[in-house]
Amino acid sequence: MSGQPLHDVGRRAMRARAAVATARSPDGRTIVHRLASAPPLTLRQTGPYTVHLVSTAAGPLGGDRLALDLDVAPRTTLELGSVASTLVLPGEGESEMLITARVGTGATLRFTPEPTVLAAGCRHRLLVRLTLEPDTTVVWREEIIFGRHGEEPGRCHARFDATCDGLPLLRQEFTIGDPALDTSPAVYGAARCVGTTFLTTPAKEPLVAEGVAVLPLAGPGTLVSALAADAVQLRSRLEWGERAVVDGDDSVAFSGGGRAPGLQ
Repeated sequence: MSGQPLHDVGRRAMRARAAVATARSPDGRTIVHRLASAPPLTLRQTGPYTVHLVSTAAGPLGGDRLALDLDVAPRTTLELGSVASTLVLPGEGESEMLITARVGTGATLRFTPEPTVLAAGCRHRLLVRLTLEPDTTVVWREEIIFGRHGEEPGRCHARFDATCDGLPLLRQEFTIGDPALDTSPAVYGAARCVGTTFLTTPAKEPLVAEGVAVLPLAGPGTLVSALAADAVQLRSRLEWGERAVVDGDDSVAFSGGGRAPGLQ
């Protein structure tokens, strides 16, 4: 066992798929009518239309293939979060997390899990496939932390694909953990975290502040992107951008390290 990480000893890669589906009751309420868990993806309903991911095993570790399916029925609401950050660990091969979400006409989805932390040595793929019908309301936040305290990050390839009413709305991908790119001032510079929030609410105009940008999309939506030195600062910057879009007020105080352009 000398020199071999304990989590690699005699371990088989996991294959796990979890799912959440909503339905609309005759009186118009949202019902969470399907909740399927598979460790380490364990789901718990914590409110009438709120579900949290509760990790019941370490990982994902190298070689694991995890999938989460979300199906939000027309005119229903789903809020999905997590009780803790996800720590991606090294192992044999590359790990993968695939999230597939379908949001029906007039439905609302708020997806705001805690950050994903890339431990040194990991190799990970994070894939999101989001399909929207017309007249949906979506807030989809992703936060990635470049390693634990004092360590270099593992490698991660993240891709986000959003389609609305059968047409492409957003295609985005980026890589973390490439030494040739990570420290470039044109990519991440000195930042230790990166995050994005996709919203179906259109922004009035582009906004740029220290470490955060609010960019209207060609279709019905907005992308908030942020870089930060730590998780607290990253969340603050993303939430500032989200409020500026949802409230339609770009004069809201910016607490992510400075003040937004135009503020006195």
